[in-house]
Amino acid sequence: MTATPFTLDAVLTGKAVAYTRPGSCSAIDKQLRTGELTVNELGLGGDEQGDLRVHGGKDKAIHHYPREHYALWAGELGAQTLLQAPGAFGENFSTYGCTEQTVCLGDRFRVGTALLEISQGRMPCWKLNDRFGVKDMSLRVQQTGRTGWYYRVLEEGVLAARASFELIARPHPHWSVARLSAVLFDKQVDVAVIRQCLELPLAPSWRRTLERRLEKAAVEDWSPRLLGPQA
Repeated sequence: MTATPFTLDAVLTGKAVAYTRPGSCSAIDKQLRTGELTVNELGLGGDEQGDLRVHGGKDKAIHHYPREHYALWAGELGAQTLLQAPGAFGENFSTYGCTEQTVCLGDRFRVGTALLEISQGRMPCWKLNDRFGVKDMSLRVQQTGRTGWYYRVLEEGVLAARASFELIARPHPHWSVARLSAVLFDKQVDVAVIRQCLELPLAPSWRRTLERRLEKAAVEDWSPRLLGPQA
């Protein structure tokens, strides 16, 4: 088990407010926090989610997004005020030094006094389209694999910016977040690969998705998630 050490460069939280489309609500506009924050099974103290049907919960308690991706996005999108500081993607953790290719499902990290476990990658939704003013932003995030990932909280504690990530366990070293997300974002139903994935300790929502693909021999319609409610 090896991992390059990295540091928590920024911690962010947000409040749920009315969003861009009628009836929608979001806490994607995260703000930098200083000092120690509590960590409980539902995430960081003071953080909220706008739609608890699809965001938050124990398996999506904290979202981590690599700051390395910002330069790539700036190169593709051009000048974007959002990309000048952490938080553009609604992340709670911003770091340099790790990406979807270098972390794995089930990785356990000690951060401050909390123990966190990578539970799943992010499945981007239409709120990124509206946040960036780019109609296919969520699809771009999905296609590039620059999604970030979520943690569940195994041990509550406190943490703050500049804390180190100490890798405690890596039970699935062959299943990076990038590899697993590629299966979820594949338009083809590869029965053998899906069966391999179902042997992993997947988050319930991901397990249901893959089980349905096997049952129906087809991939679900992504447009409601990627495009959102239409006028």
